Amino acid sequence: MGDISGKRILVTGATRGIGRELVRQIGARGGKVLAVARDPAALARLQSQEACVVDVLEADLVEPDIARGVVNWVLDQHPTCAGLMNNAAIMNYPVLTDTPDQHYDAIAEEVQINLISAMQLATGMLQVLAGQPGGFIVNVTSGLGIAPKADAPVYCATKAAMRSFTRTLRYQIEDANLGIQTFEAILPVVDTTLSRGRPERKMPPSEAAAAILDGVARNKHEILIGKARLLPRLMLVSPALTHRIMRRMQA
Repeated sequence: MGDISGKRILVTGATRGIGRELVRQIGARGGKVLAVARDPAALARLQSQEACVVDVLEADLVEPDIARGVVNWVLDQHPTCAGLMNNAAIMNYPVLTDTPDQHYDAIAEEVQINLISAMQLATGMLQVLAGQPGGFIVNVTSGLGIAPKADAPVYCATKAAMRSFTRTLRYQIEDANLGIQTFEAILPVVDTTLSRGRPERKMPPSEAAAAILDGVARNKHEILIGKARLLPRLMLVSPALTHRIMRRMQA
């Protein structure tokens, strides 16, 4: 895909963790950012701290129709937007076998943010990106979409579904000759508020963001990052062993 300099890029989950680093590093590479997050105060701070942020939008992706609103905002206010970083996510740690009748709402929330809104944004943004030279979509997934761990069943399922969606969306974009590049960034455990465990065992958000942007620049449709690079190889050697290792992984 090459240089992002001068491009306007929509980043979801832009005020924390990997999203915050993506904003900073997009700016360092000459890009401009449309920042989307649910905390208006954090968005205001972001815009004051990063000159690359040309506009912000308060949007809680748990709301069923919010993706349509985000896309309409881009169409109306920023029709030259050339990229989407589908980064926003939550990770809960439910023990579904405990009080199973109390998990309905939390499951729906996690699926809405991690999967439904992300799919809707990627689909809705096609009408914007198809008209831009070098238009692209990055869907941020996880090694846990390849081999899940026991304590985050819904998160792992949403990331596995997003892996499948990204590939089939790419097929349809290619068949329609839209000229949009579609990337999947497959992350290891990153040191954000999403994940448990000791920080020294996790990848810093700055490294994760840099690896995502480097992969896009190299036009790698599947961007395997850090320890996540090992998972496809382990699955080829022994799926059973890989699942045993990942089942009890602490993150």
